Amino acid sequence: MSSSVYVQIAQNAIRARLEGTRLEKAPYVAAFPELAEKGATFVTLTRHGHLLGCIGSLIAHRSLIDDLISNAEAAAFRDPRFPPLSPSEFADTRVEVSLLSPPEQVHYRDASDLKNRIRPGTDGVIIRQGNYQATFLPQVWEEVRDFETFFSHLGLKAGIGSDPLSYHPDVYTYQVEKFSEESKS
Repeated sequence: MSSSVYVQIAQNAIRARLEGTRLEKAPYVAAFPELAEKGATFVTLTRHGHLLGCIGSLIAHRSLIDDLISNAEAAAFRDPRFPPLSPSEFADTRVEVSLLSPPEQVHYRDASDLKNRIRPGTDGVIIRQGNYQATFLPQVWEEVRDFETFFSHLGLKAGIGSDPLSYHPDVYTYQVEKFSEESKS
């Protein structure tokens, strides 16, 4: 399957919503039956290098096409951090799709041990402490290059503070296959 299909589905799902309709899935599934298999995706929207929305699934719990459509619509219209995407913004919005591998728990003794087990730039990270949880896609390493800052921001995102490793949270890693448009910035 051409990687551009994932981006095309996400774009067309957003476009359909802007037009007040829903994307027709059947033609895509007929052409690419693997879209009917379970999959976990994240959809990230940027405009001129600024984040407009990023929503996804950590665990494959529905068909890949359903997950992709749902996360594209959610990133565009229901990310609580941003206002809904407008039709005028959509014209120059860059869509990136990440397909996630299943998360694997990382067993570690302390922060130093964890630092040796995490692969910056390769691993997406989930931290979970009680009812609090957050994730950063591997792409976040491009902006936050050092381990300490990465986990400090992740702890704040999870709502457990800037020193989350002091609580020894459960840590999971996953990898992504990333697809995006080349022309928009």
